[in-house]
Amino acid sequence: MSPTPERGQHESLFLRVLWMLFFLLVWHLAELMLGALVLVQVIYRLVYGAPNGSVMNAGDSLSQYLAQIGRFGTFHTEQKPWPFADWPAPRPAEGEAPHTVEPQAPGSEGPKP
Repeated sequence: MSPTPERGQHESLFLRVLWMLFFLLVWHLAELMLGALVLVQVIYRLVYGAPNGSVMNAGDSLSQYLAQIGRFGTFHTEQKPWPFADWPAPRPAEGEAPHTVEPQAPGSEGPKP
């Protein structure tokens, strides 16, 4: 008895549903991580007066990853998110400029007595 195309589609749909359930769990973990990044960024912004560039980039990549999970889960794409695809690269910032720290010249730790 050979498998019919309909049976192959059901097996494929079953496997996709399993992947969707897996990525639903990943979504919840990533959502918590994004919330933590937002909290860290707000505190950093209050202390230094400008956002942290590394946190900006991490948050942008993570939010793009969440969008990839959403697109896969709603059947908008067949491409599974990371680790099956590349991790999303952060885009250039469109808001405030990040806080920068000027590098010190060697040997200029401060005045000598």
